[in-house]
Amino acid sequence: MSGGTNGAANDPVDKPRADATVDAEGRFVVSVTLPLPDTARPRLLLRLRPPKGRSAEETGRVVALEPAGQDRWRAVLEVAPALEEGRWDVYVLGAPGEERVPLLPGLRDLRALVSGAGDGRASPLAVRIPYVTKDGRLAVRAWLRATHAEAGRIDFSGDSMTVTARLFGARLGEGAAASLHRRGRDGAERRIALRPEGDQDFAFTVDYRDLAADGGQGGAGAAPTVWDVHVRPAADAPRIRVARLLDDVADRKEVFVYPAATLSGVTVRPYYTVDNGLAVEVARAVGD
Repeated sequence: MSGGTNGAANDPVDKPRADATVDAEGRFVVSVTLPLPDTARPRLLLRLRPPKGRSAEETGRVVALEPAGQDRWRAVLEVAPALEEGRWDVYVLGAPGEERVPLLPGLRDLRALVSGAGDGRASPLAVRIPYVTKDGRLAVRAWLRATHAEAGRIDFSGDSMTVTARLFGARLGEGAAASLHRRGRDGAERRIALRPEGDQDFAFTVDYRDLAADGGQGGAGAAPTVWDVHVRPAADAPRIRVARLLDDVADRKEVFVYPAATLSGVTVRPYYTVDNGLAVEVARAVGD
């Protein structure tokens, strides 16, 4: 979830504000309004936020801030080395030993990310999207995947959905199939034939009736059944998560809301998880 700075010092009254840009090559550029003498040597700190339930870690990346006009400083985080996958909070550091100061967000220019095409992406796939946390700070969402299946268009037709996607870091081979993996101890899997559209692009159709037969059958108040969507590029290949990472949306779950279908006493609803992975929820229909 967004929010939290995990151990930052108490906020100053006048927090610095930063404009953030991701360019076409994937460089992350930050421009900070900071009234300091030109002889100062401030630095930009990106600190990896520990996963929920884990103790604080000190994984970070420090980049020099260079003078860029009156009271303006600029830092460029190059494409390589890539950021580890996770959420990175952004701070300014002054002299060595000084406490870090969180940055407020200014303008965010993410036009280079909007198309989401992903053509020419190197492997492993490295993604970074600046965003605003729930408590109003600047942060970066990063993904780093050796293999990835990028979800594209999703079409709905009654009791089914058709997903188009593109593979990165792998090629479709014999026996390729979509793989819906049920969360829980049994880890049941349903495989669905793909319609290849080249060696990277493909589509598949999920029949909600197949999922309804295996989920949402508990009584009132029972937890929904969740199926995470993957692809197996060949019959015996490891699963690759289907997710939507290659655009300017850091958190899709509350932004992209898809229609639910009701059949056989259950509702079936596709959605994006907190990690932007595609999933399907099967739950007992209200009133049943």
